[in-house]
Amino acid sequence: MLKSILILIFLSFCIGTGVWLFFMSAVKRGDFDDIEGAKYRMLEDDDEDLCQKEKRTTERSRNDG
Repeated sequence: MLKSILILIFLSFCIGTGVWLFFMSAVKRGDFDDIEGAKYRMLEDDDEDLCQKEKRTTERSRNDG
């Protein structure tokens, strides 16, 4: 009984250390630097694409007419 508890404690310590090391490597890579920025960049890119498409269609309609 004691042997199995010690094995479980050791395994949980190893798993916890592995998760902590994985988290620290993600922080060092900069994965958590700008969490909010991606959604704003996504919105800005969509707006620019739509504006360019609208300009093209208005230019085409002016050239056709």
